[in-house]
Amino acid sequence: MTAPTPPAVDWSALPAPEDDGAAAHLVGMRLPDVALVSTGGGRVRLSGLRDVCVLYVYPMTAEPGVALPEGWDGIPGAKGCTPQSCAFRDHFAELREAGADAVFGISTQAPQAQAEAAARLHLPFPLLSDADLALANALRLPTFEGMGRTLHKRVTLIAREGTIVTVFYPVFPPDRNAADVLAQLRASAGAG
Repeated sequence: MTAPTPPAVDWSALPAPEDDGAAAHLVGMRLPDVALVSTGGGRVRLSGLRDVCVLYVYPMTAEPGVALPEGWDGIPGAKGCTPQSCAFRDHFAELREAGADAVFGISTQAPQAQAEAAARLHLPFPLLSDADLALANALRLPTFEGMGRTLHKRVTLIAREGTIVTVFYPVFPPDRNAADVLAQLRASAGAG
């Protein structure tokens, strides 16, 4: 079965997020000692991640049969979680070749919703649930309110040996994020 292609999005018709400085503190921080439920089974303890890890943090993927919040497309940076995940899926082999030992998608969605998305989108990497906001609180990640709950703003982290070395924020358009991460990994490999 072939992986689904996300619908085309006219990013120019959506409000782009602005850099509000909410992720400026992240470079140099250690990954916190939090364990997030993984669609790969069990939990992933972030403080135990070594080598090079890519963590792309996003608001939420659409769930079949569940309407997105009213005005979702008008929230700067909210739309695009499925295209972003599909781009990481499509670039996964290249990311690994460029030095990424692990790739994880992280949202505040419940593990069941993430498991459905991972299966539907044919993701070759796990999604992690930060439903209790343990990661958001530990790293002081940028968030916003939607659907009556706190959601992550889109931010992507590259960590080496447990320390965040690169931050992409704001991320827009989200379907280009994986290619930007790939370029950064290749540039870092060439500089080392």
